[in-house]
Amino acid sequence: MFKKTPFYERTNALNKTGLWDHWAGYLSAAKYHLSEKFEYFVVRNGAGVYDTSPLYKYSIRGRGAEKFLSGVLARDIRKCRSGRAQYTIWCDDDGYVIEDGVINRLSDTEFMLTAAEPNLAYFRALIGFDEVEIEDVSDSVASFAFQGPLSREILSAISPDVDQLDYFQLTETKIGRVPVTVSRTGFTGDLGYEIWSPADDALQVWDAVFEAGEGYGVVPFGETALLMTRIEAGLLLLDADFSSSRYAWTDADKSTPLELGFGWMFRSIESESRPFIGREAIRSELANGSRRRLVGLVLDWQSWDDVYGRAGHVPPKDHTPLAEETMLYNDDEPVGFATSWMYSPMMQRQIAIAHLRPELATVGSEVTFEVTIDHHLDYVKANVTRMPFYNPPHKTA
Repeated sequence: MFKKTPFYERTNALNKTGLWDHWAGYLSAAKYHLSEKFEYFVVRNGAGVYDTSPLYKYSIRGRGAEKFLSGVLARDIRKCRSGRAQYTIWCDDDGYVIEDGVINRLSDTEFMLTAAEPNLAYFRALIGFDEVEIEDVSDSVASFAFQGPLSREILSAISPDVDQLDYFQLTETKIGRVPVTVSRTGFTGDLGYEIWSPADDALQVWDAVFEAGEGYGVVPFGETALLMTRIEAGLLLLDADFSSSRYAWTDADKSTPLELGFGWMFRSIESESRPFIGREAIRSELANGSRRRLVGLVLDWQSWDDVYGRAGHVPPKDHTPLAEETMLYNDDEPVGFATSWMYSPMMQRQIAIAHLRPELATVGSEVTFEVTIDHHLDYVKANVTRMPFYNPPHKTA
């Protein structure tokens, strides 16, 4: 039996397609409208709402909470001040990524960590003698993302505290009479917020935001539109761009933080004050090099049109995001693989998130991208570029 989020009464009424996916045991809308592209453009030009309640949410608190987290998480939580959020990862002893998530620092001794997969038993097994308590609050805390360039204008009208929030900052405030936490975070690469409320009061918060959004064209958006925005933003997705080392069969199916482009998390790794899990393996990789690097790819539009034209096809420009391994070549030699790709409505190009050999990962390098047409392989030229592909100034302004 699949569970319903605290917002289901509203999301079900708004779901014109009747299409549902399954996320962490909950019903989650694939799209609410007949066109997911409509929902995508709402996020890019206005403001849309995405129900994130199925996320696993862990309350971590106690005098030893910071010390515990600084040894478990790969990114240094000590640099995250109260009232701020931090994107982070956690690794195994061999330096491979287990999972990623966002942690909100509510006070000196209280944190909330979100994750896509269950991690409660894993974290509790690491507590040892630290004075820390970890509680799964997934069912008691409702959450939704409010994303798009108009989100601040709308949200600050009912919660003025939001107006001054910086990127990855959070505040405890009220929407209506309901106490909520609002963080300036999201998974769309646009200006946006995430709102956390008691599950019992979730509908009051939802209704207040939609009432404030009247006249602005606010609509809910589903998973397909979210995945479109996250590829343009160069944001990685578990089980698409990387696998959890917990479930991978071989080292080839695992990824290190450096291979995923997270080297910026380890500027102080030489300090002996934080011997976090995986530290020695990451230090060794920093010294000896990585197997591959994460890059963005932009496919050559002329090459794309030519290979389909020669086969007698109209070249497809499909915005539907794909998360499947696609091989990359250089002089007919395999040199890497793409993991997520789509035709970007904003870029008007085919774009991909990919893993390449380090020597080919410089901006401008050319590779060929494998496509299947009429049951045979063909190859499209592609060039390495920086991510994010889409990075509007208002996201962090």
